[in-house]
Amino acid sequence: MTNRVGIVVVSHSAPLAEAAVALALEMTPSDPPRVVLAAGTADGGTGTDAMRVAEAIGEAAAEGGGVLVLMDLGSAVLSAEMALEFADVGETPVRLTSAPIVEGLLAAVVTAASGASLDDVEAEARGALAAKSSHLVEEDADPGSGSGSAPADGAGETETSAGAEETRAEVGVEAEVEVLNRDGLHARPAALVIGALAGRDAVLRVARPGSDPVRVSGPTALLALGVGQGETLRLTAEGADARALLDELVALFADGFGEPTDPAPGDAGIGDPGSGGAATPDPAPPAAPDAPATAAPPQPAGRTDGRTTSRTAGGSAPGGAPIGVSAGRVAGRVVLMPGPVAEPPEGPAIADADREREAARVAEAADAVAAALRKRAERAGEEGRAILEAGAAIAADEDLREAARERIRSGSPAARAVWDAFGAAAEALRAVGGRTAERAADISDVRARIVAALTGQQQPGLPDTDDPYVLVAHDLAPADTAVLDPELCLALVTEEGGPTSHTAILARGHGIPAVVAARGAWSDPQGDTLLVDGSTGELVWDPSPELTASLAERAEIAPFDGEGRTSDGHRVPLLANVGKAADAEEGARANAEGVGLFRTEFCFLGRTEEPSVDEQIAAYRGVFAAFPGKRVVVRTLDAGSDKPLAFVPTGEEENPALGVRGLRTSWIVPELLDRQLEAIAAAAAQERAEVAVMAPMVATVAEAADFAERARARGLERVGVMIETPSAALLADRLFEVIDFVSLGTNDLTQYTMAADRLLGSLAALGDPWQPAVIELIARAGAAGAAVGGSVGVCGEAAADPLLAAVLVGAGATSLSMSARAIPAVAAQLRAVSLEQCREAASAVIEARDTGAARAAASAILR
Repeated sequence: MTNRVGIVVVSHSAPLAEAAVALALEMTPSDPPRVVLAAGTADGGTGTDAMRVAEAIGEAAAEGGGVLVLMDLGSAVLSAEMALEFADVGETPVRLTSAPIVEGLLAAVVTAASGASLDDVEAEARGALAAKSSHLVEEDADPGSGSGSAPADGAGETETSAGAEETRAEVGVEAEVEVLNRDGLHARPAALVIGALAGRDAVLRVARPGSDPVRVSGPTALLALGVGQGETLRLTAEGADARALLDELVALFADGFGEPTDPAPGDAGIGDPGSGGAATPDPAPPAAPDAPATAAPPQPAGRTDGRTTSRTAGGSAPGGAPIGVSAGRVAGRVVLMPGPVAEPPEGPAIADADREREAARVAEAADAVAAALRKRAERAGEEGRAILEAGAAIAADEDLREAARERIRSGSPAARAVWDAFGAAAEALRAVGGRTAERAADISDVRARIVAALTGQQQPGLPDTDDPYVLVAHDLAPADTAVLDPELCLALVTEEGGPTSHTAILARGHGIPAVVAARGAWSDPQGDTLLVDGSTGELVWDPSPELTASLAERAEIAPFDGEGRTSDGHRVPLLANVGKAADAEEGARANAEGVGLFRTEFCFLGRTEEPSVDEQIAAYRGVFAAFPGKRVVVRTLDAGSDKPLAFVPTGEEENPALGVRGLRTSWIVPELLDRQLEAIAAAAAQERAEVAVMAPMVATVAEAADFAERARARGLERVGVMIETPSAALLADRLFEVIDFVSLGTNDLTQYTMAADRLLGSLAALGDPWQPAVIELIARAGAAGAAVGGSVGVCGEAAADPLLAAVLVGAGATSLSMSARAIPAVAAQLRAVSLEQCREAASAVIEARDTGAARAAASAILR
């Protein structure tokens, strides 16, 4: 079946995601859709990785019918949103859904298997909690009644054998059936019903006797009935295939869907207290109330004295100096992100005669908010458009509006009614927990916008202006960053965040200068205008006219001409980091001099079986073909407990970042690496790229020697290793005795050197690659390479920082590899300085006491 919806599961926990997928696939009768996992992190086990999510979305898009992405916790949402920036899906629509990850996945898989549209698959996934919610509500009302209790009065008056009563009704064909299987109408039977419905010209409705029928297009509606063993259902079908559908369903019910139909020993009904069934879970804890609103920080008062302040004091501990995370030096007027919209007071009751007019105000304000969001969506990129359109849909939600109007009819003022009605809906989502709870923030955001419109407060969110500005915020969600217009937003400054935060990554992707960890910039602004240096972290409030005039407001960077070099002609090849053929083609268009890091995980992740050698050859050739005659460095599979694979049984680890990952997976499945090396060699033989291969996560010389022997035995002559551990950096001179080159992964090297999880925001300052200890280790590797004429590349995030790139060259890096977008700025920086300046800067950084002093010292030499 072609043109089906593909599904991506984004989870912090690989075991959780794998179990959820296994459950969903087990419930799918046959021919399931493609389900791709993006679970766990590249460097820390529990967490998410945006690049892995992007690759998973690209793989799922191959189904041709769109992609539905399910996520669990908060940063999974952020990773998924950011992944849309990098995913290669062409025109294929991608939806991020608020559906719960377990129930929603089950509903989505079953519905997609039937060939349903993306809209229908998402609708079923989002409605997947209805069954659980209705069941628990019923139990709360009558603790003694479970889904296995006796039918309501009259329900058993007809003959109960499946299909015993069958008539031709005005609306089509009808049949009354009994649920015989022991566990009632649960997920697997529901999936079989949907499988029978798939592809047929028929509309199916199901009802308990005496109840209104429910139309069934996916498993959610059936599960929501909560039907237990022994209960009866009336099935109604209409359409050309109605008879055939009913015949198949009657047979399925009569057979108990192939499951046991005898009651389990001691089974008094599933969910009944004291029965052999599952006990009713404890009620969910009450949702936390909305945080009390605080006043927005005052807009900076006008200042005419031209005083200049600079926040560039040294220190890199939490609370220290601001951190530049996206290069560029600009100045402009300050716009502060608004603070929270103030909660409206209860107020006196509205007079009866004024209530309809007050209710009408709700519709007017909500319409205005929806229209404003849609208008902004038209100007936004793909991911920003989806976010804004989702907000517009919430503002237009008639159920939420009616809930507010009901409160107005009871006397509440419009603003208070909206606050309470939308707040109740948000709390209901929070009570569900998990991924669904994350959508409460969306409702709260729209609530704030409507209340602001009703009360005349400033609208929350990004400024709606056509004049350029420097945006200063406490923090910035990826959803906000994604819709920034780089032509208007000159720079970003936030009080929170770190060098590898989502804000930093997205800012670099947009080419917007950015500074994070700027304490007090939002809560205690010092002026009307601000100079921002995204390389050094320097902030100058109300810069002098002379200083401002010296800046080009948006300095244009010339396209890269394909030759990286310093001002005195020292060659530094500038290469691209890629994950698949489309990335390589983008790098080639950017005139990258080759590929310094080809991540091969794209071929392996999210699969239940190892890709064949032929599949790998085809994937590798796509990258090699983009760079004929140029260097392409292939990193072998960097997976393990941090990026789990179904066919590599690493087991559970308390700290996967320090566990079986990278080259260490070959200790468990040696033939996996051997087959990959064979595929790389075969692909290289069919293309004209100069292919080299390197192993990730190497800590000893023995590991490097073993890898080199295996690679060379398969015809790969140029072999290297990644330096991601302090051990490898310290042993670099001995590594060069057995391999040809090294490549430094600065993200992991920083994490392991500083003993600071790179994903932990509270340790962001320690995760800064400007740490002197990290640069000293890089310099040690550089010296080892220089002694033997070996290549020392850098392929980590640090290479994309123009100022730091020059420092890396001074520390001995012989090539730099980065995203294609970063190459022009790095090239421009290198051409502005000599090799000797780079070396002086590297020495100054190593001698510095902290990252603040390191940046300042490098800037003084390189600017």
